[in-house]
Amino acid sequence: MPRERLSPEVFRLPVERIRAGYYSDAYFTLTKDLLEREDKHAHVVMQVFQKKHSVLGGIDEAIAVLKLCSDDWNGLEVHALHEGDEVEPHETVMTIEGDYSLFAHLETVYLGCMARRSLVMRNVREVVEAANGKQILFFPARHDHWLVQTGDGWAAHVAGAIGVSTDAQASWWGGRGVGTVPHSLIAAFGGDTVEAAKAWARQYAHQMNVTVLVDFWNDSIKTAIEVADALGGDLWGVRLDTSERLVDRSLWDEMGDFRPTGVNHVLVGKVRDALDAAGHDRVRIVVSGGFNPEKISEFERVGVPVDAYGVGSSLLRGENDFTADIVIVDGKPCSKVGRWYRPNPRLEKVE
Repeated sequence: MPRERLSPEVFRLPVERIRAGYYSDAYFTLTKDLLEREDKHAHVVMQVFQKKHSVLGGIDEAIAVLKLCSDDWNGLEVHALHEGDEVEPHETVMTIEGDYSLFAHLETVYLGCMARRSLVMRNVREVVEAANGKQILFFPARHDHWLVQTGDGWAAHVAGAIGVSTDAQASWWGGRGVGTVPHSLIAAFGGDTVEAAKAWARQYAHQMNVTVLVDFWNDSIKTAIEVADALGGDLWGVRLDTSERLVDRSLWDEMGDFRPTGVNHVLVGKVRDALDAAGHDRVRIVVSGGFNPEKISEFERVGVPVDAYGVGSSLLRGENDFTADIVIVDGKPCSKVGRWYRPNPRLEKVE
């Protein structure tokens, strides 16, 4: 059974501007103009790949660009892998066959779609795998421009993130953003975490899992117990987010053979023990602040009692660039030295 692709309409592309080359490297728009002026209609096979072990994202968006912004989609034949497919270095992920002048102006845009979404997807997949089935909450919205949220959220969703923080990030699959009681709300309640949490629960407990940040006063155990006592069954979890420059009060007498700053395994264990001892064993613990695959793997290796990881800026770091090469012209091999046609039986024809 064919796997479904996202409809081109989902992406709300600025079609006329893309067609006009507004978002394209100028040399591609000039190339298209020259080919048309010279009446040059080379029939080509364009091959797209990247150089890492990765997870393919942005392919449906790239196809949407070709469908809506090429001069004649019906004059092209496209074969491609699918969103979330694992890919090998130099593996062909898409081919575009047809008159080059029909789509020469689009290379910048469709490669950029795949580069950005694959970067996010690969990074999220790495933390999902490191977490061994624990929930991953996708929290990088504040670390980048708001315009990237929709596609980044979709990439995170496909890669296995259990929740995203904005409605925009969840929009392509019809979801909603989720979140925790923020420090700013606690501050608005004069620094009273319990009162802020009670107000939050009164308004939102019927529509979301209530999770409360408990590090406002750098006393996570005391605050976690107070919140759990006050909210009872309305509390789903507490979130530890201690700054890397601070040592939680509960660790002041225990500094020794571990790094005491930030959210560390000893702090999490102490919060878990305290909640259990107070009869709140069903309350989950969410951790955030500086988490990446390495830190999550270490937490899992030593069995830290974490129920979910909130991960932010590390999911936007790195690069996952794509390259497009013409490899066949008018039925004959023709490519830059070092590049050649790499057929891939995994590709599926795009209708």
